[in-house]
Parts: sequence; structure tokens; C-alpha cells
Amino acid sequence: MRAAILYGKEDVRIENIESPGLKPGEVRIEIKAALTCGTDLKVFKRGYHAKMIVPPAVFGHELAGVICEISREPRPTDDTPKPPRAEGTWKVGDRVVVANSAPCGNCFHCQNHQQNLCDDLLFLNGAYAESIVVPARLVEKNLLRLKNETAFRDAALTEPLACVVQGIEDTQLRAGQNVLVIGAGPIGLMFVALAKHLGCNVAVAGRGEARLRAAQELGASGVINVGASGAIAPARGAACARGCDVVIEAVGKPETWEAAARLVRKGGTVNFFGGCPAGTSVSLDTALIHYSNLTLLASFHHTPRTIRRALEFIESGIIRAKAFVNGECALDELPGLFSSMAAGNRAVKTLVHVGPARHDAS
Repeated sequence: MRAAILYGKEDVRIENIESPGLKPGEVRIEIKAALTCGTDLKVFKRGYHAKMIVPPAVFGHELAGVICEISREPRPTDDTPKPPRAEGTWKVGDRVVVANSAPCGNCFHCQNHQQNLCDDLLFLNGAYAESIVVPARLVEKNLLRLKNETAFRDAALTEPLACVVQGIEDTQLRAGQNVLVIGAGPIGLMFVALAKHLGCNVAVAGRGEARLRAAQELGASGVINVGASGAIAPARGAACARGCDVVIEAVGKPETWEAAARLVRKGGTVNFFGGCPAGTSVSLDTALIHYSNLTLLASFHHTPRTIRRALEFIESGIIRAKAFVNGECALDELPGLFSSMAAGNRAVKTLVHVGPARHDAS
């Protein structure tokens, strides 16, 4: 099969590789829709991700498709009790979406309802390919059946949206709050859409005319174009007259983490959602944090529950790909696409057609 292989820093190649056989409990998915992701761009620029992917390796992690093969060998079981799987028995032809990881269910964090922090998260890569083999643990915990009317390109948004759902719940957003989202990339735009759905007054600070226009279409009542400098000092007044109850940092730069703490009102909450480069640090005003009684937190990844909640938002029509996917490309064009993204292409998300002919991702 044809697949994108990550070899290292800014080195992705499309190659013909042998499709691996199935182990007990595994399924193979014919991929109908794969989407680019900011995390994949970071991995492309860095050449690896210590937790998620070590090259050479198949690449990409946002996908939806159809089960085309199922292992008939039962997976060996242990004595750990497992909850019943509501999705039922899988069969060839099932339309599905799969997350990019699954927790172990046994470690301290899993036992304390923090599966996103699992000590043994099993990651899945290989979305930029004609098919993908899903390990048994992911089949058990994070493979979901789609409704017949759910488009594959919509369903492929499930994983990043689940991370946003995690952030929304960690921050405890509620109706009537003034929310400032820093960053108008795919994640920032998803925060806008869900916060607006919850009844919040949402403003966005970001750059890129197309992205800021998308934020307005998703319900942002205020838009602050930070320009090439990225300066967001004026954002407090422009975003919220009484001050920002919540600030979501969805950029992942130390300077915007620091700015987020300055932009929130007294008694407000900041979610440092964007992951900064490894080895970086921030400087925060301790007097400001203490005397303003600020709540500072960070959200990471997703859980099986937020994966399911994300799919509910998609299948109810609250989140649709047309608001986030603004480009398409063939698999052969993927290396050039990532090079252009690394050079500053402001595309939100791109639908990658992974087959020899363009699939109908619906």
C-alpha cells in the first residue's frame, strides 16, 4: 500500500510498503478521510515526537474510514475487569473513527479518572496511508461506529475535538462567561465553536484573515488581529468590557502563556492549552497571580469519554468539517504541503486523499 513515512526533520516520503498482517484483536481500516494537524506539523519540523512517533514510521493520526479486515483470533485476556463495549461486535463494512491513542486502564492515573495522563498510553500513527491496522487496545477502548449519515471528513475531526472537549471541561466553562481565545488555528477555532455553543461571549486574538473570518462565522463576537508581531496587549479591552473571565492559550509559545496571565480578570481562569517547545520556560508575576486569585491550569490530550463526547458534537451538527477544512490534496502532494505549512502556509486543515483516486469523504 502507499503511505507517508516520516524519516526525520522535514523529511516525509510517499512509499509503497507492505501492509502488516493482523494480530489477535486487531482490525484494518480502509482510510476514507485523513486530515492534517498542528501536532503533525510540529513533528514534521522536529523530526520526531518522543511519546508519539520515532522515525522511520508511518505518519498522521486524524482519520476515519471503513473496516476492511478483522482478526478472527481472540485477544488474550487478563483478569482485569473491563466495562462492556457499547459499540457492539465489529464487522467488515462498518463505518468507523478511531482515536490516536488508548490508555491502559490499570495505572494510577487511569484508576483515578485521568486516562489522558496514562503511564502507558498506546499511540496510533499512519493516517496518511491507504489503510491502517488498529491495535487491539484501541479497538476495545477508542474505536467508534459512525452513523450512516456522518461524513468521514467530519468524523476525522473527532480526535482534536476531544482534546478541546477535555480543555472545556477542565476549565469548567459555563454560559455567560467572557472568554478570550488566543490563537485562531484549528484548535482555537474549535474552542470558539464549543464555547459559543455553551453560551459564552467569545473573542479571538490571532492572525490570518481567513482564520479570523472563520472565527467570526463560528460565533466570535470580537476579533483581534495581532498581525505579524503577534502582540496581544490590547486584547483585554477589545475582548471583554468587564475583563476576561477565561483566557484560553491555544498557540503554544512562552510569550503568549505569559500574556494570557496578564489578560484575565481578577479571580479568572487561564488554560495553558497550547504545548510549548521542549525546554522552554515562562516567567509569571507572582504578585499578580496571588493577589488576583488567578486559577492557572493546563489541559493535555483526551480520554475515552471525551472522544465519545466529541463524536456526539460532530454527529449532532455542532462541529462540521466545512468550518475547519479549507483545502484538499492528494497523498503524493503531502510532502510539499507540509513544507509549505512549515514555511508559513496559513491553511486551517487540509483533507488528504490517500487512495490512488480521490475518495468521496462522505
